[in-house]
Amino acid sequence: MAQRRHESESYQIRGAVFEVYREMGSGFLEAAYQECLEKEFKRRGIPFVSQRDLYLQYKGEPLTQTYRPDFVCFGKIIVELKAVKELTNEHQAQVFNDLKATGLDLGLLANLSHYPLAEIQRVVL
Repeated sequence: MAQRRHESESYQIRGAVFEVYREMGSGFLEAAYQECLEKEFKRRGIPFVSQRDLYLQYKGEPLTQTYRPDFVCFGKIIVELKAVKELTNEHQAQVFNDLKATGLDLGLLANLSHYPLAEIQRVVL
């Protein structure tokens, strides 16, 4: 059986997401979960960058538009937070496009308003 991409790091991230959900529950706005997850990543020593502008290119030319992922953890995993009733194909497509735009190969799409448990989907490029 092949090892999943960045499994150790994604396991740590998922643990932090589930801890935030365990502590806060569902029903808050995405911004509240963003702040909680920043605190939990710090507490667990998970390296992350929060909402930093990433510059995009089109056919090798820089664009003025930027992309701002919720988190880039370990310098190689995009974490996109949602606070919605359920994840949709559009949410998955957003993470897939984010991966293409950044050159990273793994994204975690985390929905913290899903009840009764937080929902995390892996998106692989």
